[in-house]
Amino acid sequence: MLTGYQSWVFDNKPIIKGAAAVGGPFEAKGNLADDFDILHDDIWLGQDSFEKAEKKLLEQACEKALDKAGVSKNDVQLFFSGDLMNQIISSSFTARTLAVPYIGVFGACSSSMLSLSLAATMVNCGAANYALAGTSSHNGAAEKQFRYPTEYGAQKPPTAQWSVTGAGAALVSQEGDGPKITTATIGKVVDMGISDPFNMGGAMAPAAVDTIQAHFRDLNRDHTYYDLIVTGDLGRVGFNIASDLLKKHKVELPDEKFNDCGLMIYRQDQPVFAGASGCACSATVTYGHLLKQMKKGKLKKILVVATGALLSPMSYQQKESIPCVAHAVAIEA
Repeated sequence: MLTGYQSWVFDNKPIIKGAAAVGGPFEAKGNLADDFDILHDDIWLGQDSFEKAEKKLLEQACEKALDKAGVSKNDVQLFFSGDLMNQIISSSFTARTLAVPYIGVFGACSSSMLSLSLAATMVNCGAANYALAGTSSHNGAAEKQFRYPTEYGAQKPPTAQWSVTGAGAALVSQEGDGPKITTATIGKVVDMGISDPFNMGGAMAPAAVDTIQAHFRDLNRDHTYYDLIVTGDLGRVGFNIASDLLKKHKVELPDEKFNDCGLMIYRQDQPVFAGASGCACSATVTYGHLLKQMKKGKLKKILVVATGALLSPMSYQQKESIPCVAHAVAIEA
């Protein structure tokens, strides 16, 4: 299965049998509103905290993915999930509700493709018939933990990004109908010394470029193999940096084949600064919009390169820089 230095080839081509995307009221006003399975008009989701609301988002995404796949949670052998909250509580509490074997992961905003690659690995090798991969984020919860509570009304610079309120989940199966997971590239941690928590895109861009290069090198491919390559949540600042770095390293990616989930999910007139971020950014765009484009025949082969900033409030307070990582998964119709 290992090919090259850091890529996996799934010979049995695990299937995404069912996938779901859930969003909040701000996402309901965005570019991709029609591609969500569930949209809420209340950011609290009827809960008494943002953290409880995020847990409900992830529960709904998992339940919807299982329902679309026609599979009972009792038939799921493994649930992989991670999020941005301390001790990944959104994922762990969702696992409590699902009551299926659980492996928590942390890749920050790269958790969508990290969990999907691990689910595909277990299904590919026969360790599971069904494996569920999920992740979530909530704007209010993330702001409170990593920056300032929204009620504080703190000013933000143009490099800041808007955390998506939402969740995404995919059920990976040994057989059935749906797009196939063919390869994955596990990223290395890259730290360019950026320490500004309001410039996540700039911090994560080198990690995205490193993983794209590794994927092409390990699998002896270039952009011509794919219809679309998307990064997770670099936003305008990070995406421009990534594009410049790719050109510097002589990696050709035509504009029409290269995009960023953080630039796709919201409209240009929504006040999201440099674009979207959060674990749910790449998860909802992939499990909602991109898989529907594949189902319609508009895309046949895509590479999703989810990016993550691996900082914590403690590391930031101790003046640490921001280590970043990107994980890539290839999905083919």
